[in-house]
Amino acid sequence: MSDRPLTSVGRTKRRHDAVLKTTGAARYTADITLPGMLHAKVLRSPHAHARIVSLDASRARATPGVSAVLTRDELGETPGYGFFIKDQPVVARDRVRYAGDVVAAVAADDEAAALAALAVIDVVYEELPPLPDVPAALAEDAPELFPGDKPPGIVPPYGTGASGHLWPRPNVCYEFRYATGSEEVWEGCDHVFEDTFAFSRMNHFHLEPFVTVADVRGDRVELWSSTQNPFPLRKELARVLATDESRVRVHVPFVGGGFGAKNNCKTEPVAALLSRMAGRPVRYCLTTEEAFLTLSQHAALLRVRTGVMADGTFVARDSEILLDAGAYTDGSPLVAEKACYRIPGPYRWEHVNSTCSAVMTTTTPAGPYRGFGATQATWASESQVDMIARRLGMDPYALRVKNLKGLGEPFMPGDSGIDSDLVQGLDAVADELGYHERPAHPHRGMGLAIGFKDGGGVNKPAQARVKVTATGEVYVNAGSVEMGQGISTALCQVAAKVLGVPAERVTYAAIDTDTTPWDQGTNASSGMVVTGRAVQLAAEDARDRVLAFAASRLGCAPEALELVDWGVRKDGGETVPLPSLVAPVFGGTGYEFTGEGFFKAPNSAEAPLESPCVFWEIGWAGAEVEVDPDTGKVTVLKLVASGDVGRAVNKLVCRGQDEGSALMGYAQALFEEMRYDNGVLVNGEALEYRVPMAEDLPGQFVSITQEQGHGPGPFGSKGAGEGPMVPVAAAVANAVHDAVGARVRTLPLTPERVFHALRESAAAPAE
Repeated sequence: MSDRPLTSVGRTKRRHDAVLKTTGAARYTADITLPGMLHAKVLRSPHAHARIVSLDASRARATPGVSAVLTRDELGETPGYGFFIKDQPVVARDRVRYAGDVVAAVAADDEAAALAALAVIDVVYEELPPLPDVPAALAEDAPELFPGDKPPGIVPPYGTGASGHLWPRPNVCYEFRYATGSEEVWEGCDHVFEDTFAFSRMNHFHLEPFVTVADVRGDRVELWSSTQNPFPLRKELARVLATDESRVRVHVPFVGGGFGAKNNCKTEPVAALLSRMAGRPVRYCLTTEEAFLTLSQHAALLRVRTGVMADGTFVARDSEILLDAGAYTDGSPLVAEKACYRIPGPYRWEHVNSTCSAVMTTTTPAGPYRGFGATQATWASESQVDMIARRLGMDPYALRVKNLKGLGEPFMPGDSGIDSDLVQGLDAVADELGYHERPAHPHRGMGLAIGFKDGGGVNKPAQARVKVTATGEVYVNAGSVEMGQGISTALCQVAAKVLGVPAERVTYAAIDTDTTPWDQGTNASSGMVVTGRAVQLAAEDARDRVLAFAASRLGCAPEALELVDWGVRKDGGETVPLPSLVAPVFGGTGYEFTGEGFFKAPNSAEAPLESPCVFWEIGWAGAEVEVDPDTGKVTVLKLVASGDVGRAVNKLVCRGQDEGSALMGYAQALFEEMRYDNGVLVNGEALEYRVPMAEDLPGQFVSITQEQGHGPGPFGSKGAGEGPMVPVAAAVANAVHDAVGARVRTLPLTPERVFHALRESAAAPAE
């Protein structure tokens, strides 16, 4: 084939779902209705920690309109669920572990009848001491949330320098460690700095609620679910329901946002068990308030100890991270891995020693959240880098540039090389911000930060299938979930480029685990690289089949032909329409050409996290702020955020991902925080949970989508959507420090916290 200019890739193409979503015609799981469908509601614990002394649901079962009631009495041997550790029961058995824990579930003709039944369930609790935060959970006299035998779990295989441990001590469900290099280098450091930081907890706040429609009839389980990972969900649900995986079928309509929350089981087990009991379809849809009680981001306490030379050369870093896992483990072991492994940042070190513990508390379970692990680690790492620079009398930009890893340099021994020019990216943000020419203004300052995370998932495979009809219509069949990020459009553009057809002729098939090729899940920014490579390979396979067929009809070698808008052109000559070649062979009923693709990064025993990183997702951020010294109010005058997407398959989609990601980081910096009072959430509703609104946005907001071209995905692409979120909070805090000399170590940077930091800074002796 000739090296023709890209037509479908690298340009902004209208999203395939644009008309459906802008006209309201798009169907989400919440829109699914089935004949005879019941509605489920659940009874939740009012206590942060309590033993269930007795539970009587007899009056609920007799309530008019009620078809099924699920309590611990009906659970039998039904196991718990989770990622690494299977600790979360479908409904509580012997105790509740947070205010909001599910105690009972009802399926009725409508939600009103279900709520009426819940109101007459009698539960007697014996309250137990709550564990509202990490220090309380780690106290010597703290009660264990899981006394006695611990829930079963696994430790995945790790490579050089890494190790994991289940339940290493009371109320710690998982601990991950990573170390490399000799500890002896500490003795040669000119300076050793140790600092502590606190990271706040955010709600995912996706607009579409958690929702499932389940239809369990006989030995078949069919679900419509708002999920990011339909195939792992199918496997976990089959285990919970004690049935074969082949008996479980999961459909995924459009997903209205997930940000990590919609991985693994959420509403699915309750809906499926109630449907099995009632023999009718059941719809279980949470309210916004219930979403606050279902999953959250991890709060964290971080201690970072760093050894440097007098000229600013980084030598060694020890880190201890304590993640608030909440009441059940969910994805906490995964987040612990990532936070621990990422906290060195993209810098050169002679020695690294990191530990991350996931600590159980009587609060909302915590799990994957956009940039998970990297957000917590980068907040501490990039804040301390600025602090070290100022202690050494260096410019924070210069200190970063001095220590950043170079393009192609391995992140850690056994891992892949850095695939972005980190200095080039930092310069793009600094120049746009005007960092190097910044004038001196009272109470104004600028800050920079670099976000760093491994992308593409660990040990993550994906399959894809591309089908081409006799008339040249293309169908891409893959398991990446469209949840607002535009992946279905981008994958269609990849297939269109390979097959030489306009992107408008390519359709993304609906996801159905009975027919869709397997995919581990839409997470870790893997859609463009992992699933994208599978789609590219499938399209190439389909293309090769088409060209082989056409060559047999035209009496030439396939290499002499190229596809041009569902025709074949030989040696740059006249294009022959393919339908005219297909019809004489296969008849009027037509024929379809199908290609298969599979992609997975190879495993390596040397790679700390089981396999080398597929790609590195980098984010750079810069902020200019003004601080009111009398109130502590921070005003962001300008925010610059950037990510390197390798090569943009769809420029506008990439820009949207970068900007949405950066604004979530901005929200973390200044606004969002789930607040607890003795283990009970006090702002768990939309009116009280503070997210930034339009009038809260920075005075200037600039996004820079870099295309450095070093990605392993189709045509040099990389994943997008997480990188620019990761550094924003640290960039804002660094700008505050630059403006007024006060360091805020706890997120978000509320006026109260900034005010107190100003007073502490004024009272403290100069460092």
